[in-house]
Amino acid sequence: MSAHRLTTLLVACVCFDCRCTHATTSPDSASPVATVRTHPLPGATGPVTLDLLAYDRARDQVWIPVGETGSVDVFSVATSAFTRVDGFKTMERESHGRKRMMGPSAAAVGEGFVYVSNRASNEVCVVDDATLRVGLCVPLTSAPDVIAYVASAKEVWVTTPKESALVVFDASKADALTPKLSITTDGSPECFAVDEVHGVFYTNLEDKNRTLAIDIKTHAVQSSWQLGCKDDGPRGIAIDATRSLVFVACTDSIEALDAAHDGARLGTFDAGAGVDAIEWVSATKRLYVAAGKAARLTIAEFTAQGLPSIVSTTTTATGARNAVVDAHGNAYVVDPQTARLLVYAPAR
Repeated sequence: MSAHRLTTLLVACVCFDCRCTHATTSPDSASPVATVRTHPLPGATGPVTLDLLAYDRARDQVWIPVGETGSVDVFSVATSAFTRVDGFKTMERESHGRKRMMGPSAAAVGEGFVYVSNRASNEVCVVDDATLRVGLCVPLTSAPDVIAYVASAKEVWVTTPKESALVVFDASKADALTPKLSITTDGSPECFAVDEVHGVFYTNLEDKNRTLAIDIKTHAVQSSWQLGCKDDGPRGIAIDATRSLVFVACTDSIEALDAAHDGARLGTFDAGAGVDAIEWVSATKRLYVAAGKAARLTIAEFTAQGLPSIVSTTTTATGARNAVVDAHGNAYVVDPQTARLLVYAPAR
């Protein structure tokens, strides 16, 4: 399939009293993805273990934690050059039935600092985003998964799936995290979305097929919504706060939920196998979904009623998932087999 032409049809599902009406919509013929550029990760030949990327809007940089090299590779959008932040611990561990090299795996951009979680050492490290120096590392009692900076509360939230909990750190002193509390969840928390407008933190329970809404001020779970994912449960989550739409990634599809009406299920579309984290860009009102097994990047739009339409699909690389998008509309994924950063530039 050409990266510049769409041949996929969208099937939208609207639920009324648990009965679904299917509508087929033809996607736009023009793709917003024009070109792809590739950049080898420094010091890595592949395959590499990667999870979540992060984009620092203030400095126009993409942060890429790499387990094998024990580094975070910081990519400058302006110069297309990497700066490698070293010094993170690594360790080989078993995960999902096979041994993998663990190390830095996720990053969250704060205010002048970036917070990096490390699955090898079970800790969160603070990195100065100006000097790129690694500062204080704070230990956790089990392996971290995703990490989020909540600006309104000046807190860093970290999911610890094996403990069925979210650990909250005080980040009011940005260069030194202080443990604050732990939020117990009825299942393994997976991914996050922060609604700063309404003061809600969203996460999925991967093993319970549910989405939780947590009050940022009180740290109390205020809602729990049942999802329509398959047995392998939900993965990524994103939010359009202005329209109260929550997007949940099953492993091969996307569900839109109505946050204003107790998570009522609205539209859905097939995104291909191997979906994990997803990215919502509020400026363009577009959702970016990178499916690793399908080697596909899908860009979709949603109506205010939560009905999707596909803008484009683009072939990527096997294992490339968890896309992030910069302020210029470039989408980033990593090909783990060849250890290359793939940059998909928008059409002009």
